[in-house]
Amino acid sequence: MSELQDLVALIRADTPLLVIETPDEARVVELFRQSLMHAWRALYRWSVTEGLRRIDMDREDEEGIAPDLSATLQEIRNASQRGIYLLLDAHPYLGYASYQRALRDLIQRRGSQPHVLVLIGTKVELPAALEPFAVRVSLRLPDANALLKLVKEEAAAYTAQNGGRRVEVDADAVRQIVRNLQGMSLTDARRIARHLIYRDGALGPGDLPELSRLKFELLNKSGHLHYEYDTARFADVGGARRLKRWVEQRRLPFVQDPPPAGLEPPKGMLLLGVQGCGKSLLAKAVAGGFGVPLVRLDFGTLYDKYHGETEKNLRAALASTEQLAPCVLWIDEIEKGLAAGNGESDGLSRRVLGYLLTWMAERKSRVFLVATANQVHDLPAELLRKGRFDEIFFIDLPDPATRVDIFALHLDRRSLAKDDLDLSALAAAADGFSGAEIEQVIVSALYAAHATGAGLDTTTLMQAIRDTRPLSVLMAEQVQALREWALPRTVPAD
Repeated sequence: MSELQDLVALIRADTPLLVIETPDEARVVELFRQSLMHAWRALYRWSVTEGLRRIDMDREDEEGIAPDLSATLQEIRNASQRGIYLLLDAHPYLGYASYQRALRDLIQRRGSQPHVLVLIGTKVELPAALEPFAVRVSLRLPDANALLKLVKEEAAAYTAQNGGRRVEVDADAVRQIVRNLQGMSLTDARRIARHLIYRDGALGPGDLPELSRLKFELLNKSGHLHYEYDTARFADVGGARRLKRWVEQRRLPFVQDPPPAGLEPPKGMLLLGVQGCGKSLLAKAVAGGFGVPLVRLDFGTLYDKYHGETEKNLRAALASTEQLAPCVLWIDEIEKGLAAGNGESDGLSRRVLGYLLTWMAERKSRVFLVATANQVHDLPAELLRKGRFDEIFFIDLPDPATRVDIFALHLDRRSLAKDDLDLSALAAAADGFSGAEIEQVIVSALYAAHATGAGLDTTTLMQAIRDTRPLSVLMAEQVQALREWALPRTVPAD
């Protein structure tokens, strides 16, 4: 059934109390106006500023009556014909016993017609005495046709306001914009479409990153998600050839809606590895490889001392992520957020893990989960079993060829000449170094060269390598244990 048909059925059944939570009051009023074509009732709207007005005629009443809620409820009770009453500002007053009683009398038809009362607000919290009588109605989000119509309306409005100047439109970009606006209310979608049009009088591919940013800021009211503005390219990452090929093979099934026949969008990957070997950079590069926004979930902000609030925060964060789809969700060092403790903290971690696993298994939205972890032994077994992630990749210490690439990448990033440097010798000397440690070697050598007034050369870099003790030496036992565990159980990224 359509949204209108559902509403008409409730009206015909003389449902006494409806509750609609939405910031888009105008849409609700228009929907009820349309319903009168199928189920005639007198239609009224009440607000605290305008009072009670009849709005089912060609024009609204010029003056409202009964701006006081108590007088309004009495006016409704005395009405001689049944009607629909849209009460826009009534719910904040319902904490008072007198208003609750007056409303319950109307709901139970004590001396009144079988009216349909509708409480409308952005968030409507009912007293316990009224909640059993209420039917909550959720408005459906606009489909692609409605959103395309909205974009065209905003483009026409821009033309009218700018002396007939037409909006420059890229048809493919508009289709992507409409697809990215899905999952939002008409009010929010209109706000974003208007911003995109009015900032440069055009709709093109360059608007897509700005759309993602605006959408994220609009949805992330809790602050548990962080929008990563600078996603990386795979060209920025040394090594990880197998992982890069894996992502490239799945890019089209992930971004194409619907995906190619017989294929489902990929769900996610877990990146295990030695610290400093580029797991975070690879998470950013996965988003860049897919060409979609990257959002990071900070588990530390989810936890709350009040019972049930942590799980609520996680639900809100994941729901916001789904509305940003298609996107990549990055959970960094996931083992820290799910580590079991003692007593209440252990129970809380188990509840959080349970909800996360359920979401991972049941979600239909195109949210690709990238989780990174350093301490594999702290991860719960339920998270590692096959099927939770599409693949588990191990990011090992770089081999000689990858170390050459990493030296070259960091030198290029700093606009340093590398033709006169012996990169192969440097890579051989840096055996056991992670990518982060190779970067610090270059930084340390640059400080040394600056102090002596000399240029950066192979000798200075070699000295910086000799002065560095990598993690594979400092924590040799832990690093070796991780490698021995992961190599036969996971897929090497390189």
